[in-house]
Amino acid sequence: MSSFRARYITRPIHRWAKAALPALSDTESEALNAGEVWWDAELFSGNPDWSKLRSVAAPRLTKDEQAFLDGPCRELCDMLDDWTINQDTADLPPEVWKFLRENGFFGMIIPKSHGGLAFSAFAHSEVVRFISTRSVAAAVTVMVPNSLGPGELLHQFGTQEQQDYWLPRLADGRELPAFGLTSAEAGSDASAMVDDGVICKGQWDGKEVLGIRLNWAKRYITLSPVCTVLGLAFKLRDPDGLIGDTEEIGITCALVPTDLDGVETGRRHIPASTMFMNGPTTGKDVFIPLDNIIGGPDYAGRGWMMLMSALAAGRGISLPSMGCAAIALSAHTTGAYARIREQFRLPIGKFGGVQMRMGKLAADAYAMDAARHLTCAGLDEGRALSVISAIMKAHATFRMREALNDAMDVHSGKAVIDGPSNYLLPLYRAVPIGITVEGANIVTRSLIIFGQGSIRAHPHMLDNMMALQEPDPEKSLEMFDKSVWAHIGHTTRTLFRAWGRALTGGRFAPAPDAGKATHIYRRLGRWSAAYALTADVCFLTLGGALKRKEMLSSRMGDILSEMYIISAALKRWDDEGRQEADLPVLNYAAEAGFQRIQTALDDVIVNLPARWAAAILRGITWPGRREKGPDDVLVETCSDLIYAPSPTRERITGRIAGGCNHPSIMLLNDCYAKVNEMAPVMKRLRDARKTPQEGLEAGIVSDAEMRDIAEMSDLVARVIAVDDFTPDELSRYFRGYTPNAQNHYSQKNPSQEAAQ
Repeated sequence: MSSFRARYITRPIHRWAKAALPALSDTESEALNAGEVWWDAELFSGNPDWSKLRSVAAPRLTKDEQAFLDGPCRELCDMLDDWTINQDTADLPPEVWKFLRENGFFGMIIPKSHGGLAFSAFAHSEVVRFISTRSVAAAVTVMVPNSLGPGELLHQFGTQEQQDYWLPRLADGRELPAFGLTSAEAGSDASAMVDDGVICKGQWDGKEVLGIRLNWAKRYITLSPVCTVLGLAFKLRDPDGLIGDTEEIGITCALVPTDLDGVETGRRHIPASTMFMNGPTTGKDVFIPLDNIIGGPDYAGRGWMMLMSALAAGRGISLPSMGCAAIALSAHTTGAYARIREQFRLPIGKFGGVQMRMGKLAADAYAMDAARHLTCAGLDEGRALSVISAIMKAHATFRMREALNDAMDVHSGKAVIDGPSNYLLPLYRAVPIGITVEGANIVTRSLIIFGQGSIRAHPHMLDNMMALQEPDPEKSLEMFDKSVWAHIGHTTRTLFRAWGRALTGGRFAPAPDAGKATHIYRRLGRWSAAYALTADVCFLTLGGALKRKEMLSSRMGDILSEMYIISAALKRWDDEGRQEADLPVLNYAAEAGFQRIQTALDDVIVNLPARWAAAILRGITWPGRREKGPDDVLVETCSDLIYAPSPTRERITGRIAGGCNHPSIMLLNDCYAKVNEMAPVMKRLRDARKTPQEGLEAGIVSDAEMRDIAEMSDLVARVIAVDDFTPDELSRYFRGYTPNAQNHYSQKNPSQEAAQ
């Protein structure tokens, strides 16, 4: 370290930075240290090393995992009737619960040594995606024990004794878990939690032991009404100093058997008319031994770190898989329906307005499933991808909402009328669930993606912050001198890189030889440099105030997310052998993504408080309006890819066609096949301006072809039909929606009662 530089240049910067950047709270520090960065760091660098992306092995299923999808998953879906579950019984059938237990659905993430299936992240994702196309209620029932909850926490942090006892019981379904985190007081802000536990002595198995007296009131807890063990997050206190000198120990996670005195479960919420098990739970003066803390007493007060670490994996799998299932199903069914349904003697898939929806559906299905594959590949490398998991959770569910809206627009009245034959409404109703749970999207988008990514994924920001947090002044200055000058060098290089690539449109940015996709790599490199420079300008001009500028943070998070999704689509195209026929959907995903990046970056500059910095940034990055988005020809081409049968259509929609089918989707598929089979015959009739009967009389069609036309017409009529009910049937279906509802939120939390 140069003493002159440190004394006269670095020291004033160090003093300013200490004042500008507030000290991190324990909660913020734990959130930042949870998980790790990966490809997101390359995108944040301003100069991505494409070889790192291309070297990631594409995820593959093992023989056992493929057999599970082809066997138990298909068998499960054949047992499900979503209409009956949601409108009549309000539960999965007993035989389905039994099947789930017997076939290990609740133990996909548990190691084989403890009786689980030990599936890869990709297999876990494929299972959830597969089931989601048939029943959201069943998919949620399967995903929750394999996501954030006792299983994941025990696997990561449990003591050997806890793992040996609980994991086999969770794997075979003897124990059904739930996890209690959310309460009326604490939603996205877990630090506001009032559910508490007090260190004290009590009776356990007939002996007096040191333990915890718990009081809680949780809500929105999936599987709570039927769980046998509750993973509970609460604030732990030790007022009598029984385990140390600290009274307020902090957020802690423990296992609470639900048959203990004082535990209440069983009541249910109705989450958007989707009847998976979800409800409140309360506990009053429930006593558990200290050994029930997940990880043992050493992990008392470390619950927030544990939750963030577990969420870094689970959030990247469960809801993104459901979101991708909904997008793929929307693309599959909309393409088929638009081919079958005619208006003005023309399939509606040939109307420009419909093609706008279908083109977007095709591209989003391709790109989001590519992002799902890439994320699973990273998770299967053993990485805890906190920022990427947040990107996937938010944007898979955002695009799920957009896809279902587009599908509903095209299906029109067919999708509006509820009934057993409606294959879109169950997923449509589930959209708010996906948007809200495992981190509400508003918070994820405005605080987490860029807020956490800006520190973890930036090449130097975390080093700067750690230097500023160092309590020893001289050591802090020494660390800061090293990190800040590395940061300044990085910013200087990025400035010239961003300017040069803006001037040339990225034409000379580094890129692999990717054939017709090479230009996309170059343009992505151009926006990566502009993004990195913009992030540094935000840090410089806003300092610690940046985390309170949530609108700016949201837009910066959107840019990082779009770059990740585009790079995933590039990776997919490469992994699948650069299929020429798939190039239009790759180009659409890139063009639409670049347009959104440009708009978001322009909005950041427009709203940057330091106007002098905004002017400089605009002159260097040129966000302008160069990116025009997909043109009409590309939109129509992509629309046709899900309108007409082809291998590309099958790649875009995945396993929907031959997999987990709703009976009405099976009918849709049969009709779609028949309509395409009969297309040449119908064209002959149109060219001759003849009805089928006139065509038969004129010898244009044969008797056999007339029978095929009749079969096709019958299938079309059945596909476009909608459900109707007698008054008695409606009364029977909706009788379950008039209980004596209890406003659970008006109840006092037992912790608050105890305090009073």
